[in-house]
Amino acid sequence: EHKWDSREHMVRESRQDRELGACSRESPSLHRRFTTLTITREPRSKRRAKDGAMGTDQGCASASSGAATTTTMLFEPSGDGQTPQVVVLVGAPGMGKTTMVRKVMVEWGEGALHTQFDFVFCIDCKAIVLPMEASVADLVSRCCPGLRVPAGKILDDQKKILFIFDGFEALGFSLVQPEAELSSDPREVKPLELTLMSLLKKTLLPEASLLITMRPTALGSLRQCLKGENYVEILGFSAARREEYFYRYFENPNKADVAFRFVRGNEILYSLCVIPVMSWTICTILEQELCGKKNLLECSKTTAGMMMFYLSQLLKHRDRDNPQVLQQFLLQLCSLAAEGIWKHKVLFEEKDIKDCGLDLPGLLPYFLNESVPREGEDHESVYAFTHLHLQEFFAAVFYVLEDDGKTISSLGRPEKDVKKLLESYKSRKDLNVTVRFLFGLVSQKSIEYMDKTIGCRISPQARKELLEWLQERHRGLSHPGQALKVSEMDTFHFLFEMNEKSFAQSALGHFTDLDLQNTRLTLYDQMALSFCIQHWAGLGSITLQGCSFHWRDPEAELDVSVPCALVVRRREELPCPIHLLCRALRHRDSALRVLRLRWCRLSERCCAELAALLAEHPGLAQLELADSSLGDSSVRLLCEGLRTPGCRLRILR
Repeated sequence: EHKWDSREHMVRESRQDRELGACSRESPSLHRRFTTLTITREPRSKRRAKDGAMGTDQGCASASSGAATTTTMLFEPSGDGQTPQVVVLVGAPGMGKTTMVRKVMVEWGEGALHTQFDFVFCIDCKAIVLPMEASVADLVSRCCPGLRVPAGKILDDQKKILFIFDGFEALGFSLVQPEAELSSDPREVKPLELTLMSLLKKTLLPEASLLITMRPTALGSLRQCLKGENYVEILGFSAARREEYFYRYFENPNKADVAFRFVRGNEILYSLCVIPVMSWTICTILEQELCGKKNLLECSKTTAGMMMFYLSQLLKHRDRDNPQVLQQFLLQLCSLAAEGIWKHKVLFEEKDIKDCGLDLPGLLPYFLNESVPREGEDHESVYAFTHLHLQEFFAAVFYVLEDDGKTISSLGRPEKDVKKLLESYKSRKDLNVTVRFLFGLVSQKSIEYMDKTIGCRISPQARKELLEWLQERHRGLSHPGQALKVSEMDTFHFLFEMNEKSFAQSALGHFTDLDLQNTRLTLYDQMALSFCIQHWAGLGSITLQGCSFHWRDPEAELDVSVPCALVVRRREELPCPIHLLCRALRHRDSALRVLRLRWCRLSERCCAELAALLAEHPGLAQLELADSSLGDSSVRLLCEGLRTPGCRLRILR
């Protein structure tokens, strides 16, 4: 009863003191937005062999199920039924370590953990100023300055106490101290490093539980101290949890559905959403885009634009006083990324990191994960970008980031040769994402954003090379004597990434035909196609054969563990599948004369859209619909369009 009263008092204290993390103001919002993360207890070295790269979401276990609390999940008994006393929660920056700690504190503050712990003491190692010397009782008093029960008395019953150290690496301790000097008395004042080592090595409060969060880079020294530890690594959001996060973030199910459909249609963004902070970044941008709009069909943010915003968030408070250090670090990081892309390499040795001058503890962990070898393993640490698409983004930055010309060549890194990269793309389609980012980075908006917000200068020189490459590329694909046509979907992706009307006009100005075959067109594909058609004055003929139009991935379903309340869908009908195409064809400068939609599985609603196009387009003379699925009702709708005075059609097949 006394313990319960004390816990109630602690809850009241925690609501007044944000250091405890169980602040009443954040509790409702945390409950609303908290989405279960995928974690693994499997050794990282084994999983790396399976995945080939960090940041993927294959081979991962679900973090929790049902109504289990976050703490129950983290302190899950092992195979022998023993509950671990020490849990080390490992994850790269942005993976959700601090959020999980906040969730533990909120759950405890609401009484959900009273059977496990009477007291939970949370120390934010990144924010709190700790004394040079302290006892454990001093640390408790510092956490909860208004305790009615003396700290020493609380610590006497150690079985139901949980200590949380969030961001342990921020303390900067080597954890190499003589064991003879360790303490066993919670009231004994010692140098802070010794006091913490005593907790870790269990000479002090051996029956208390510990939850330590840290980045992978700091695991080496910690492993030497711990006994009976259990390593848990955060791998991010599973496919179903990504969708759940969008519904939790937006709260309005209509907006959530619009935003998630937009992201689901862009395979790069969707893949990146495995990283919680990237999901937050994308949702934040789309929330701004949706302000005052009903849809994202005119979204002004490109994929590269979202990556630049993410980069600006990472660098917000890093080395602002020394921009030269940051510029140099980014140059070397991008050089490493490019080298890896060329060599199909996602894992880098410690020597690579040191040779590049990237071993800066204040910057490195924000970009690369470190995999530290376990005891007995005879290899050095290896590093990887948090996600392959992040490596591809920095590889693209390598080609356009201005430098003094000395740094890269002296290390024997890849040449900054944009032409060579584009030439290699012919035979290496794995370079697609890097090339796509390259187009996005040299837009006028991107050049200004990188300069003003991030402090990096992007060279516009590559714009001319990219334009010439696109023009020559499709000339080579067209047969002599035939109309010059564009028949590669990636061209539209590249131009949409740059998102500049004048550039698209220059790139497409010499071509008259568009020909795509057997292509599954996602919402992102349709937006890219629509953008280019609107700025393609000479486009006279479109042939889409065996293509399908998708506004939602039919396979993207929430799994059964996602709360039913989040499965609410938009009540209003989705637009017609060819709505974007027809809307783009209505632009006033359209020179289109021939439209072929062969075996595209057109619905009745598509025929209604086509009828409207026939009524409004003054130049459309030939329409081909080779599709056995068209029924009488669809043809009747077409006939309505044919009867209108504005219809100029001469041939219908």
